[in-house]
Amino acid sequence: MVFSGLTFIFYFLPLFFLFYAILPKSQKNTGLLVGSIVFYAWGAPTFVFVLLASTIIDYYIVKKLYQAPINQKKKWLTLSISLNLGLLIYFKYTNFLIENVNILLTKWSIGSMTIAEIALPIGISFYTFQTLTYSIDIYRGQNKPLESVRDYVLYIMMFPQLIAGPIVRYSHISEQIRSRTFGSKQFVEGFIRFTVGLAKKVLIANTLASVADIIFGLSVTELTGTLAWLGIILYTFQIYFDFAGYSDMAIGLGKMLGFKFPENFDSPYTSISITEFWRKWHITLGGFMRDYLYLPLGGNKKGTLFTYRNLVIVFFLSGLWHGASWNFVLWGLFHGLFLVLERITGLAKSNRFRLPRTLLTFILVVFGWVLFRVENTESIGYFYNALFQFNGEMPIYLYRKKLVVTLLFAFVFAFITSTKTGKKWQQHFYSQSYTQKALICYFGISIVLFILSVASLSTGSFNPFIYFRF
Repeated sequence: MVFSGLTFIFYFLPLFFLFYAILPKSQKNTGLLVGSIVFYAWGAPTFVFVLLASTIIDYYIVKKLYQAPINQKKKWLTLSISLNLGLLIYFKYTNFLIENVNILLTKWSIGSMTIAEIALPIGISFYTFQTLTYSIDIYRGQNKPLESVRDYVLYIMMFPQLIAGPIVRYSHISEQIRSRTFGSKQFVEGFIRFTVGLAKKVLIANTLASVADIIFGLSVTELTGTLAWLGIILYTFQIYFDFAGYSDMAIGLGKMLGFKFPENFDSPYTSISITEFWRKWHITLGGFMRDYLYLPLGGNKKGTLFTYRNLVIVFFLSGLWHGASWNFVLWGLFHGLFLVLERITGLAKSNRFRLPRTLLTFILVVFGWVLFRVENTESIGYFYNALFQFNGEMPIYLYRKKLVVTLLFAFVFAFITSTKTGKKWQQHFYSQSYTQKALICYFGISIVLFILSVASLSTGSFNPFIYFRF
């Protein structure tokens, strides 16, 4: 079940909110947990039991961690981290490891290992990160554990952010799980945010993806310079509006339930450096990597070379987190390399020459998306080569007026905050502290976007989320 699916919009969501609204305040967490289990079981009926069991076990491990004497705490933390990372490694990386071991075994004429039949549970990467923030924050003494196992399972399995984030740290939401308000104004504000995300996903990302997928499905012999550039530009905007749209929907649903989730995007394509890009793209992942990996490695406190080493390690693991494939590792290292270069040249802290640097950064990000999108590493070189051929024409079957208009809208909305007016509008919209007049205006716009999105969904079946497989 996906947020942009008709089943979710017209069946699950209305029934759930009717059920949630009539529950007394003391039972809302129980009701939300039941709804979240149903939501996850719809798409992963087998793994939901593994998720529930591991979460409950982890709750009691962390409870022991909190109660243990200081000299015993690290033992319980290690057990909690091993449980959660162990599940992630088994489900996500077992076959990747076997495939690479087999390459070596074949090279040495030893034989090969059998590939295991392991299905990747949806959302396991996001689930793992949230369990890690819980145990590590409690180990560090930053928070107290939740009083009931029900509330912990709710924190991990809450359906708005379980599948693809944003990564909600325990410290961000611990008090909201214990007590929060649930009112009509919040519900309307959340609906507005949800609908904006739905429109980003359905009206923009899906339209761009329908052509981008055709181009990336071509053989290397069919790929011309024109097609390569069209494909990667479409994908550049597709992945942004797909993932940012999902984050908007998650934040909106959280608001409708009385929660305030962290923002996950801040117009990343307006960045003047790769350093700034990673402050604006998938913000919750960047924050997690900084606080739970980069800083524990030493950050920038042990000298220049150690700083560069730490950046490379962080982005190597960030790439691997995105997928068990070497193209994702290359994508992570690509960004890590430019972060190091920007520190060497001083561009990481410089704000001069914003316009040309914005264009250069955007081009670098586009080139990076080639590594992200082309999973077959042997085809990556062919794709880059095509980008420098500047040949070929766009086939007539790809020319669609709807595509041109959508790409124009995508460009405008991706770069609108480059202007002072656009930045001011964004700050007002995302603040969600609306006057009654503004609330009515935004609600009217959201109704129009909702109708257009539903109409688009009812006439097509193409509706995947890119980050569901991570």
